[in-house]
Amino acid sequence: MSYALTNPDDINRYRIRTLRSALKLEILGLKRKGQSVYQMVKQEFGFTGSKQLVLEQLNTYIKENNI
Repeated sequence: MSYALTNPDDINRYRIRTLRSALKLEILGLKRKGQSVYQMVKQEFGFTGSKQLVLEQLNTYIKENNI
């Protein structure tokens, strides 16, 4: 099934969920070139703490905003 995201709100929700998935992989040890997802999430949302704490804060953000 293909699904086209055309609404800017839908695109942003998908992007945030993708950041959460990427952060989970980074916690498990997956590396990427450039800036880490951990740093991206901290800068964008203003979260602080370890990778695990930032993931928990991001999960809370997603639940509170019905993403």
